[in-house]
Amino acid sequence: MKPIRFGTDGWRAIIAKDFTFDNLSRVVEATGRWLLQRYDEPKVMIGYDCRFLADKFAEATAQQLAQSGIKVYLSPTFATTPMVSFATMQHQCHLGVVLTASHNPPEYAGYKLKASYGGPAPLSLIQEIEALIPPTPIEVIDQWEKLIHSRQLEMYDMEALYHNYIKSRFNLGALSRLPYRIGFDAMYGAGQRIFPRILPSVQRFRCEYNPSFGGIHPEPIPRNLGDFARFMQEKDLDIGFILDGDADRIGMLGRGGRYIDAHHIILLVLHYLVRYQSKQGRVILSLSCATRVGEYARRHGLAVEITPVGFKHIAERMQASPDTLLGAEESGGIAIPSHLPERDGTFVALTLLQMLLETGKSIEELIAEVYEVVGPFSVDRLDWHLPEAQKQAALRRLSEAPPTTFAGKPVIQIDRTDGFKLILDGGEAIMFRASGTEPILRIYTEAETATRAEALLTKGQEWVMEA
Repeated sequence: MKPIRFGTDGWRAIIAKDFTFDNLSRVVEATGRWLLQRYDEPKVMIGYDCRFLADKFAEATAQQLAQSGIKVYLSPTFATTPMVSFATMQHQCHLGVVLTASHNPPEYAGYKLKASYGGPAPLSLIQEIEALIPPTPIEVIDQWEKLIHSRQLEMYDMEALYHNYIKSRFNLGALSRLPYRIGFDAMYGAGQRIFPRILPSVQRFRCEYNPSFGGIHPEPIPRNLGDFARFMQEKDLDIGFILDGDADRIGMLGRGGRYIDAHHIILLVLHYLVRYQSKQGRVILSLSCATRVGEYARRHGLAVEITPVGFKHIAERMQASPDTLLGAEESGGIAIPSHLPERDGTFVALTLLQMLLETGKSIEELIAEVYEVVGPFSVDRLDWHLPEAQKQAALRRLSEAPPTTFAGKPVIQIDRTDGFKLILDGGEAIMFRASGTEPILRIYTEAETATRAEALLTKGQEWVMEA
């Protein structure tokens, strides 16, 4: 059988093609072996998202691990990834497992690993488990009732745990009385129940169970948010929050359905922590974040660390740096370690609402305050399906003969932390990177205006076609 490899954020594959019960049994066997080699009485927390067969994949995972002698806690229904991470930490489990493909297309399923501290498993742990994956499937005999009766496998409501925790961290009554009409788009994902439970007054959109996700990727980026933007306009809403398929990433729309990208969300959270809560600490960012995020942190005397793309890298650095204030990535994954060393879209949305409550200012006024520090800017991104040979030719050219000028601007620095990020004169940037979870080349741009960011994207495509 094919080797199974973990990508940027776990193992993901197309359902019924590579993500099969047989292949899943191989990954679960490796997980179980790893746990039993290291702990006398290992415990695992398991949750799953809203995808096709996700509940059955989770049940198969739970039964196989429980039969091997591992204590298993299983969610009785779909749960967000942050819920699983939080429950893993609270119950001192040795691992958390989430059956989710996050923002990937609906035909994908996935298997994420969470460390005991409630964040993505470090690369070293993932590699150790990956090395234990057997070449053939493992046969599992159905002993569900026996395992439940013996409490080797226990159903656990991690949504209730998470909800009670959120009530202890935020004054939900005060947030519900904010003078703003708030919309919420779950993108048919796992956040569809918890967010309205926390804030019942929100105007709900795509908060139903639909494993096809309405034919889109459950990723909060502009091409997937047109319907929600129109919904906001029709309902005359002031703010709209969007969560991805497993609710660890956040997106946001302003008044009139105006898209507010993740870089601005990160800056808003950082602005709140630094200026309004007077907090200090390290800021850990993936390379694909706008350069202005790091610039804002440095101007306030904060240490900045840049990591490869993939939140597991940020999580690992956060564990090594107890003074971390914020960890964030371009795709909308933001972690506030004082809460959890994990992305959590729901927690970030509530933090932004808390910012509005404490400052008495609008999102637009707060963005203007950020611009006073780093200046206005826009970003753009292209997820480009390219033939593998053409993609590799472009990456090889960047490695062997990178440009010294680009789109009329001198290249003043090339950051090779992950892919190739060209820093241009005048505060512009363009980055090329092969995705770790999908067969695409990503191009990211940053400039002072949306028009220039888009023009850089076009130049980037032209440059690749010349390779």
